[in-house]
Amino acid sequence: MRIKHSISLMLSVMALLAFCLPGFAVSAMMNMGSMGNMDRIGDMMGMCIEHADKMGLTDDQIQKMKPAHLEMQKKQARFMADLKIAEIELMEIMEVKDFDLEKAGTAVKKISDIKTAHHLEMLKAMREVRPVLTDEQFRQMKKKMALSWGPNKPPQKMMKKRNKQRKENVQ
Repeated sequence: MRIKHSISLMLSVMALLAFCLPGFAVSAMMNMGSMGNMDRIGDMMGMCIEHADKMGLTDDQIQKMKPAHLEMQKKQARFMADLKIAEIELMEIMEVKDFDLEKAGTAVKKISDIKTAHHLEMLKAMREVRPVLTDEQFRQMKKKMALSWGPNKPPQKMMKKRNKQRKENVQ
C-alpha cells in the first residue's frame, strides 16, 4: 500500500514538474517520439552481429561492430544504474509530506540530463557504426527491426527484461 501511494505521489509531482520545468518536458516529449528508441541502437547492433550470415556481413564488418557493441552495452548499464539512483533520490526527496519542491525539481532535471546525455551517446554510436554497413545491409537491418518491434513495440526479449526490472523495483 505504501509503495502504491509513493508511486502515485511521485507520478503526480512529476506531472506537475513537467509543466514547471521546460527541460523535463522536452525530455519527456523526446522519449515519446523517435528519441525514445535510442536504447534500441545497442539491440540493433546485437541483432546485426547475431544475424551476420543472413545480412551478409563480412568478418571485417563484424570485427568493427563488436567493440562498439560492447561499449554500448557498458554505457547502457551505466545509464540504467545512474537513472535508477537519480529516481531513488527523487523518491527520497518526496517521502516527506511537505517536500522541498526546488530539490525535487533539481532531481527531475538531473533525471532529464541523464537521459539526454545517454541519447547523445547513442547517436554518436549510431554515427560510428552506420558507415560499417552497406546501404543494403542497413535497409535489411531496419526491416528486421520493424518486423520484430513493430511501431514503437520493443522485441519480446526486451519486454521480458523490462517486466523483470519492474518486478524488482516493486519489491
